[in-house]
Amino acid sequence: MKITGLNLDIIWKNKTGNFQLIEKELQNQNADIFLLPEMFSTGFCMDASEVADRNQESLELLKKMSVEKNAAFCGGASVEEDGKFYNRMYFVQPDSHVDFYDKRHLFSFSGEDKVYTPGRERAIVNYKGFRILLQVCYDLRFPVFARNNDDYDAILYIANWPEKRVGAWEHLLKARAIENLSFVFGLNRIGTDGNNLFYQESSHCFFADGTEISQKSGDIVSAELNLDELKDFRNHFQFLNDRDSFSIQL
Repeated sequence: MKITGLNLDIIWKNKTGNFQLIEKELQNQNADIFLLPEMFSTGFCMDASEVADRNQESLELLKKMSVEKNAAFCGGASVEEDGKFYNRMYFVQPDSHVDFYDKRHLFSFSGEDKVYTPGRERAIVNYKGFRILLQVCYDLRFPVFARNNDDYDAILYIANWPEKRVGAWEHLLKARAIENLSFVFGLNRIGTDGNNLFYQESSHCFFADGTEISQKSGDIVSAELNLDELKDFRNHFQFLNDRDSFSIQL
């Protein structure tokens, strides 16, 4: 299965501009799953009352492109629902089936927890034989929440992770792959946002042993995920059998 991510230089608070840019950048690309960053419509913005989707604008773009490309589209947006704001990650399949995950760990350092409502549940999507865990940015720092209970094969992380802390982002992505015997694809944005934070190119895909398997060309990062190879690796190194048993109080 091929996953292609777009290292998007998100235009601050400009949904129309970002939608046009995404369609232009991906028009000649082919993949089974296309991945877009966290809050790809607006940038990581705390002005939720101003920028949040109220008419499923970002979701409609993902649905449209999913049909056009006959591929799954995954990305994040600020969403208002029932008077609350969520940092939401969508996974849209070509038949327009939609799964979503609301970011559990809100970035209190930026005040995200004062604006957005945390999600309550993990989300695992089944697509083309793969079981895929959806995660957003700051979730990466909390390994217990992402612990593999032998219920997924790959993790998708979407992010707006600034250059100042990019070392943590890259090390933790590899750690999540190794400890969970899983593929891990982390897609970060690039460029400078409306808060003058800079984001360097730092998207990666790792195999279960920590080997990077992604390839990059311009703003495109892609990886081929081989499920049989993963199963063979897990059968040989059965580390998940020795994992601790626990439950999380949400």
